[in-house]
Amino acid sequence: MIGLISATAAGAAARDRLATAWPDRTRVYKGPVGEAVRSAFAECEQLVCFLATGATVRLLAPLLAGKAADPGVVCVDEGGRFAVSLVGGHGGGANELAREVGELLDAEPVVTTATDAVGLAGLDTLGLPCEGAVAAVSRALLDGEPVALAAELTWPLPPLPVSPQGSYTIRLTDKDVEPGPREVLLRPPSLVVGVGASRGAPVDEVLGLIEETLRKAGLSSRSVAELATVDAKAEEPGILAAAERLGVPVVTYSAEELAAVEVPNPSAAPLAAVGTPSVAEAAALLGGGELLVPKRKSDASPAMATCAVVRRPGRGRLAVVGLGPGARDLLTPRATAELRRASVLVGLDQYVDQIRDLLRPGTRVLESGLGAEEERARTAVEQARLGHAVALIGSGDAGVYAMASPALAEASDDIEVIGVPGVTAALAAAAILGAPLGHDHVSISLSDLHTPWEVIERRVRAAAEADLVVTFYNPRSRGRDWQLPKALGILAEHRAPTTPVGVVRNASRPDGSSRVSTLAGLDPASVDMMTVVTVGNTATRTVAGRMVTPRGYRWQNGRSEQPQETR
Repeated sequence: MIGLISATAAGAAARDRLATAWPDRTRVYKGPVGEAVRSAFAECEQLVCFLATGATVRLLAPLLAGKAADPGVVCVDEGGRFAVSLVGGHGGGANELAREVGELLDAEPVVTTATDAVGLAGLDTLGLPCEGAVAAVSRALLDGEPVALAAELTWPLPPLPVSPQGSYTIRLTDKDVEPGPREVLLRPPSLVVGVGASRGAPVDEVLGLIEETLRKAGLSSRSVAELATVDAKAEEPGILAAAERLGVPVVTYSAEELAAVEVPNPSAAPLAAVGTPSVAEAAALLGGGELLVPKRKSDASPAMATCAVVRRPGRGRLAVVGLGPGARDLLTPRATAELRRASVLVGLDQYVDQIRDLLRPGTRVLESGLGAEEERARTAVEQARLGHAVALIGSGDAGVYAMASPALAEASDDIEVIGVPGVTAALAAAAILGAPLGHDHVSISLSDLHTPWEVIERRVRAAAEADLVVTFYNPRSRGRDWQLPKALGILAEHRAPTTPVGVVRNASRPDGSSRVSTLAGLDPASVDMMTVVTVGNTATRTVAGRMVTPRGYRWQNGRSEQPQETR
């Protein structure tokens, strides 16, 4: 919960904007400011104070306990110009909150955390438990000193500017070891503990068995990702309480699923009790991985709990990111976040240049020229299979005439795939032209590089007969100058010569241009590969120089369209 505190009418107005925008995330604290701050500090994970920074600091000072416990605090000035991350930038999430508040209130986020200021991923913000000399190693990264990455297992980390060797070390490990004086330990959630328990098994026995098993195997409990068991034990109090104390979820499987897993130590007891010859080993192994510790029983008499430990390999991560039509303000926040999360970026060289400034230090860039789409897709998937966090970029929406199709054709379920939508060229062009896509519409690429012209022509003819608004991608190039006239001719068989046609080149970019012509008046020679051509349907009209396609066909009968429910 985010506590909101203000002292003046201007602050209250900005406060109320946040409260309205985030009704489920915020709580307004009224009354004397000092009491409001104390209450919010005790009850909320984050605070936004619409106060001067000096006043906020004096109010917070007696309450501060330490960076691991304090909530994140953002301070917004009276004029609403700045959102300052004041306390808990990383641990309390104040840096990200300052950016969110800034975006909502049109204020400038002010983040002074050293790593954030230079674009480095903070070691305590990687989403992994972190221990050791965090400040010293972070300072070494900031100062450009060589910091080595000692990865004992593969995991899709965000970019880090590491070296093969260095006097400082970031160690990725699930082993129960102590960090050295110049070392940070990152704990990946690589361990799955399979658990079996008799009815009523006490939590101390279940948890004691798990902790002793991990200790004897030299494994860290901070790397436990989940407890796994049979679904018949989904509500077993001892297992649930043990998971809660470890801070991990309980994952359950059916007896049939577990019975299909080959295990080294099957037993007749669980077969009779729950219908599978193995619970602990089978549940741990079901998701794949290496069995590190076979089934062990607790030392109690009689033993009421068993467990086994499996190390699952880290799955590589492939984010297929749409960059939008080119304008920076049409690049989505989600796309920006994925670009900054990726340790490997794969893309067309000219697209890489568009967003190179957004990449974090340490990002490895694999770029290539035009015509290498399938090679880029294969490269991205291969890098993900090696365990990296990869971003594969494309213009517009990556799923529309872009990189998602070839990449997903290569990818299998051994990697995680995330699709990040982008604003398409058709949508950007339509916004410039007016509202040409107000009714049913279709996009067709006129490039016959991958699709035979006979197929393209059949699709154009079908769109013409169905009276769909048509957006043509890849309409004309130096080597392909006849397809657009042919396509327009097909549409002209079904539409009037005065049908509006919108032509937008480099939509949303500084050198962009647009014009509205007609089906009879458009000169195809004025169109190139950087252009999107949108042809209206029989109901499309030009109103005040803008293309408008009504949501119904009543304009054709000379009547105004009635409002319809937005869907």
